[in-house]
Amino acid sequence: MNFYKKLSPFYNLALFYFAVSFILRIVLFFHPITQSSFSFIESLKIFSLGLISDFFVFVVASVFLWLYLIFISNSKYNKPSGYIILGVFLALFIYVASGKSIVTEYGGALPEIVLIFIGIKTALFALLLFLPRLRDKIRFWLFAFVIFLYVLLILQNGLSEYFFWNEFGVKYNFIAVNYLIYTNEVIGNIMQSYPVIPLFSGLFLITGIVTYFIVRRSRNYIDNIPCLAEKVKITVAYLCLFAISLIAIPTLAKTENSKNVFVNELQANGLYKFYLAFQNNKLDYFKFYKTLPNEEAFALLKKQLPNISGLSSKRIITADSLENHKNVVLITIESYSAEFMKMYGNNQNITPFLDSLAQQSLQFTNLYAAGNRTVRGLEAVTLCLPPTAGESVVKREDNKNKFSTGAIFKQKGYNVKYMYGGDAFFDNMQDFYSGNGYQIVDKSSFTPEEITFSNVWGVCDEDMYNKAIKVMNNEAKENKPFFNHIMTVSNHRPFTYPNNKIDIPGDIKSRDGGVKYTDYSLRKFFEMASKQPWFKNTVFVIVADHCASSAGKTELPLDKYRIPGFIYTPGAKPVRYNKLMSQIDIMPTLFGLLNFSYESKFFGQDVLKPDYKPRAFIATYQDLGLIKDNVLTILSPKQKVKQFDLQINTKPGIAPEYQIDFNEIPMKTERTDLVNETISFYQTASDMLKGKKYQK
Repeated sequence: MNFYKKLSPFYNLALFYFAVSFILRIVLFFHPITQSSFSFIESLKIFSLGLISDFFVFVVASVFLWLYLIFISNSKYNKPSGYIILGVFLALFIYVASGKSIVTEYGGALPEIVLIFIGIKTALFALLLFLPRLRDKIRFWLFAFVIFLYVLLILQNGLSEYFFWNEFGVKYNFIAVNYLIYTNEVIGNIMQSYPVIPLFSGLFLITGIVTYFIVRRSRNYIDNIPCLAEKVKITVAYLCLFAISLIAIPTLAKTENSKNVFVNELQANGLYKFYLAFQNNKLDYFKFYKTLPNEEAFALLKKQLPNISGLSSKRIITADSLENHKNVVLITIESYSAEFMKMYGNNQNITPFLDSLAQQSLQFTNLYAAGNRTVRGLEAVTLCLPPTAGESVVKREDNKNKFSTGAIFKQKGYNVKYMYGGDAFFDNMQDFYSGNGYQIVDKSSFTPEEITFSNVWGVCDEDMYNKAIKVMNNEAKENKPFFNHIMTVSNHRPFTYPNNKIDIPGDIKSRDGGVKYTDYSLRKFFEMASKQPWFKNTVFVIVADHCASSAGKTELPLDKYRIPGFIYTPGAKPVRYNKLMSQIDIMPTLFGLLNFSYESKFFGQDVLKPDYKPRAFIATYQDLGLIKDNVLTILSPKQKVKQFDLQINTKPGIAPEYQIDFNEIPMKTERTDLVNETISFYQTASDMLKGKKYQK
């Protein structure tokens, strides 16, 4: 019985969690949005299997509670162990505060968060060490605070699940994950949509009351701290349950197989659904977005891609000249906004080489990135497909054997490689590119002598380009053309790079420095490449993966998607192409320049063809946009549609084709033709992927 009492923090919190989950299911069961009736068996399944699932999820979620409780003891404050532990905490705090720790490499708020956490742990340990008379009181309030946090999170999750159901009629999915990514927008929406002050006042009041009763029923744990033998028993019991839970949770999820979707959703545990949303990274377009009959959607697509037939984007591309199998080097530049370049109005001279190279190339002045993350840019130039709802195809499970630019090059007898200065496992790049026939050259391919500088993202761009030159020199000896896709890394937080290369030191970690070093490295690459025998027989495609920032006043601010892009062919006459186009059009346009004939499934088009109709796709994880005829149409979950009239906000001293700032004015009268066209593009792309029709 005494041992049973040692488990009181666990079972008291568990009972509270089960009560909240049960009440939540009752509320959602009778919610107006739950437009369904349930049989007795279905109701029994919802509440019984749901409760069992809740039990195992709680076991996993209580891992932090177990870690906290298991390390509560008095013996660690004895001499000399207490002073040794405090010394370790202080040394760790100084290490992180020095600015030279491993967490500093990640940049952002992480170093500050880690420093605050270690600082609090150090201060609390010191208090408990030097104030033994107050140790019991301090420990009690710490214990109460931990219980308070768990109660608050349980209640907060219950409220969140309710409001999410109230809006979407389902438990958590990828939209909930997306809400964590776009925190500012979500908090703003909550502030405007709900009575926040009364709601959270009530939440904290209830949390305080519940915490009082749970602490009162559970404080025997800290009043009589378990001995080592008891802690071992608790740990063994907990770890056994934890292991069982890891198997039981996904097994129970497989029982969510009713034809009635509401049965499955009500039975499901919201926290596990949230976890699955991270894993699956997709939104079902047909469930959450405005749709057309599929035949009508593909009929509208046919007006944009005239040669397709049936419910597919498949068509034959026929060139009228002899194919030109030149080598191709595609360079996607990390976080490279159009506004960094001189022609778009930047006067800081941070892209001198690319400013010069653009004037010698086929330059696309009115080009938009498909998304706001690297994986979206990689998807756009590799699959030439509009950005579908949820996560990029690159990060999905079903990401292999797709119809890709690499597949076209392989058909034409090319060696095909993806080169990345970091670890290609990041963002699932290894899985995606190797699964689509690319050979991978990443940081693991470098010898120690080939690395002069690296940070958390990988080797610096100079090292990557040096490696690329070596690889291409070897490829040139094989008497086969090569296609090499290089992804840069240096223009990324923490913006560290070798010193004494440009006039902005690498250790001050500035965005401008990252941009300028990226430009410097490209100049060095072209200097090296121009000396190689294969250079004059090579076409270079340079395009950003996405902009440096995507935040703006609207869902899809146009200036945050405008990117530079051009195709440089040694000896070719420079051309400026000013029509609106998308990132997904870059490679089909290149294939046109090379006179490739091939069977295509690409949604991207050769923009130099006379039948091309200017448009561009821009998207977040859930807002899907089409720019056409100076109108931005946005499709959002819950079948929402918005349209904006695009009025250019002209800036002096910049040529018309390089103006990137637009005022997005909400339209009072809907352009139904553009709404249907937008639906057509995104629905058919989603259908192609869902039906596995976009395989090579």
